[in-house]
Amino acid sequence: MIDPHLLLAFIATVTVIILVPGPNVALIVANSVAWGPRTGLLTVAGTSSAMVLQLGLTAFGMAEALGTAGHWFEALRWVGVAYLVWLGIAHWRAPPADLTRVAAQPKSARAIYGRAVLVSLTNPKTLLFYGAFFPQFVDPARPAGPQVALLSAVFLLLAMTLDGCWALLAARARPLLARHGRLRQRITGGLLVGAGLGLALARGK
Repeated sequence: MIDPHLLLAFIATVTVIILVPGPNVALIVANSVAWGPRTGLLTVAGTSSAMVLQLGLTAFGMAEALGTAGHWFEALRWVGVAYLVWLGIAHWRAPPADLTRVAAQPKSARAIYGRAVLVSLTNPKTLLFYGAFFPQFVDPARPAGPQVALLSAVFLLLAMTLDGCWALLAARARPLLARHGRLRQRITGGLLVGAGLGLALARGK
């Protein structure tokens, strides 16, 4: 279904990127610290629900595009490389956000879940990131649809697992989020630029 080497590279890259905290993690940690790990896991359920919708939309559109693009396949992947490098530079240069200022939600399961879905859905960069990132790990010699579906499932599983770890380790994680904000931004930016350049070199071979 998919080249094992591409899948392993995808897992390693996604794991590192997800481990760098963003708005979803900040909300998960805030709710876990305020109301306990169960509430943090409920927040993970909300962010993951939104992710299912986003990944579904991305996978459907991407499978259609890659399946019909034909000779444009490599061009699409170069566009993705350029976007990843641009996004990495933007992260590197952006001022660090204080993720610890995210307020916990009222202790209502509906409010916590709904807010988590909303935070995840309203990140405007998510769909663009998926659209730029996933095609780099698709083998054009094989059907695109099954590969994109597998990558989406692996991404969701990794995100749920790692976000769940943030929820369970929230008491230790919140002070960590407060420190080294600039370093956090530059780690994220460096990883994205490195991924883009690495994939560009792979395209050139």
